[in-house]
Amino acid sequence: MTRWIARVGLLLGCCSSGWAATHVGIAPIPAEVRTDYFVVRIDGRSTPVVHAASSYYLLNFDVDGPATVEVRAADAHYWDRGVEIQPMRYGIRPVRRGATITFRIPGAVKLSVARPGDHFADAEMLFLLGSPPDSWKPEAGSRKLEAKTAGVRYYGPGVHREDIEAQSGDRIYLAAGAVVFGSLNFWQVHDVRVEGRGMIIHDGEQDPLGDEGWEHKPGWHCIVMDHANNIEIDGITCVVRSRTWQVQMRSSRGIGFYNVNVIGGEEHDANQDGLDWLGGGDTTVRNCFIRASDDDFAMEGNWDGYTDDEMRVPGEDVTNITVEDSVVSTSISNTVRVGWPKKTFRSAHVTMRNLDVIHSGFGGCVVPFGFLEMWSDNVGVESHTDFRFSNIRVEDFYSLMQIRLVNPPGAQGIVFSNIAAMDGVGMVPSVLEGPVRGVALDGVWLAGKIATKDADVPVEVSGGAVEPSYGPGSYGSGMLDASWDYSPGLVRPGQAVTFRVIAPALGWQYEWLFGDGTRSVGAVVRHAFPDAQGTLLDGSGRFRVLLRAMRVGQDDVWVSRGVVVGARPIAAGAAPAAGVAGLARIETRRGTEYDGWVRIPADGGYTMTLLTSRRAVMAVDDLPAVESPELRIQVCGSMGDAVQPVRLSALLRAGFHRIRIELDAGVENEPQSNFGDGAPLLMWEGPGILPEAVPGGMLVHAGADR
Repeated sequence: MTRWIARVGLLLGCCSSGWAATHVGIAPIPAEVRTDYFVVRIDGRSTPVVHAASSYYLLNFDVDGPATVEVRAADAHYWDRGVEIQPMRYGIRPVRRGATITFRIPGAVKLSVARPGDHFADAEMLFLLGSPPDSWKPEAGSRKLEAKTAGVRYYGPGVHREDIEAQSGDRIYLAAGAVVFGSLNFWQVHDVRVEGRGMIIHDGEQDPLGDEGWEHKPGWHCIVMDHANNIEIDGITCVVRSRTWQVQMRSSRGIGFYNVNVIGGEEHDANQDGLDWLGGGDTTVRNCFIRASDDDFAMEGNWDGYTDDEMRVPGEDVTNITVEDSVVSTSISNTVRVGWPKKTFRSAHVTMRNLDVIHSGFGGCVVPFGFLEMWSDNVGVESHTDFRFSNIRVEDFYSLMQIRLVNPPGAQGIVFSNIAAMDGVGMVPSVLEGPVRGVALDGVWLAGKIATKDADVPVEVSGGAVEPSYGPGSYGSGMLDASWDYSPGLVRPGQAVTFRVIAPALGWQYEWLFGDGTRSVGAVVRHAFPDAQGTLLDGSGRFRVLLRAMRVGQDDVWVSRGVVVGARPIAAGAAPAAGVAGLARIETRRGTEYDGWVRIPADGGYTMTLLTSRRAVMAVDDLPAVESPELRIQVCGSMGDAVQPVRLSALLRAGFHRIRIELDAGVENEPQSNFGDGAPLLMWEGPGILPEAVPGGMLVHAGADR
């Protein structure tokens, strides 16, 4: 399929004299979907937003340059606990004035705006979905806009209630402001093009408590294809409100999704995949935004039901898929899932590059979720080869990979290159199990450093799987250290801090995003943070600092760390009289408590992070205690809750500081621990310390366990 692509340059700074003003296009929003829950102003143009699905809101707009965005919430205290704007790589921290936040965008970006930690299906999220100006619009003439005009099936601004049944050779246009309540069906057709900036909202008849979303039939998904060929979809937005897969493609090839937004939200938080391939392939996904309540991308040879006989039917190959230059997000489950128990099929030649994975699933369905999951059992026979993931930035992720297979041939040729964990670590270890070989981690940056061994991920290898190989990625052999450090000591607002690349490489350029909305360039820079509110405006004092290493012809290398800024450091206390290694464990009627001291090696800002699947409270000295997020149950009958982080940041003097952790009783699902069986993992980060488990020798208590 041939395609003309308009290249739009994005200006990265404010407009200077002589430059053309930024064009902003915002279509009218029909009353049926319009809400003032948020009001958005872009370069002075004010608009309500669309209530999309569940508690999700969105605004589509066209823009061809940098612009100022204001978001006003209906609740005056809406942003009291902070603001998070993702993807992180834009380095956006807004200015807040009461119910309004203001920030700059560089051009046609796709953003998620929410309060910190809000990324599950019941969260309130605002998606700002920018596009370059529409390059082609049909001429409707003086007749009704909905009529067929010049060979184009035209849907004008306003509400339409119908399923769009594509016919071979169709050209279909959904104008900005058009909202179609229904489905877009490509049933055994070919050579169809769908364009525009309109929206399809699917609110089907599926049982919200059942599992019918897999059914393959017209009108059952927002977009469905069956034995379709040469299909191109440009610019539209697809919203799913019911419990069903969003885009389902069966035995279809020659498919292109360009600048398409796919958003699903359903309160029961399951069975709402983004894009599914049931056989087929030859698909390109480019410059898209995918928000699913289940897997973002899923590949199976077929899916005809859940009975053993239906599951065991061999499926068609899924091959030749490219996903690039896109933003993806899920509330639960995996970013990419390939296979399922009892399935027999082959997948091959899958490339994903330059992706922002801004939310990845927390928890598990028998096996933990991951960026990539390949999972089968002793019944299925699967073959997965030539999967290449490059220039991927993962945020809020559970694990990098869960590849668990039983029967050969299994998986081989799975390459991760230039992968960056943006300000975080995986909640649980990755796994390679069974007939798995040829897995390469080439330039995978986790917890501020490049992975050179299994323990750095961490990854567990078992069941005959071959150990993964490790490499330096685009930064080059012999130059493994693109990590960075900053001048030691206590960092206060307005104090100049020196940041430096530890081993700058010849020919590379460096850009710093300081998490306060500012940036700088150079291998060594100085910066002063303006306040102690932190990147998320949550009062933590923790700023998310990103280093971006760039070289022409190479993928960017991203390395992130936290820097804690505060006004008053906490003095150290006296050392315990008879220090015993570890924390004291105390069983109570409510659960378990851990009590003791952590020895801080040098003055500075520190972040303590507890990874636990239970309700938890953590306190350091007399600082206000922090509590775990709301517990999130795992799915598919898995025991326990999802592991989530509990984080506390503070300015601490060198020496001993009291630390107390309270855990409610419940199913123990802690995947790893550094201070006792069944205990959670306690990590720290600070000056000269990359995010890591607190060494056992730095934790002590006053006497024997009680």
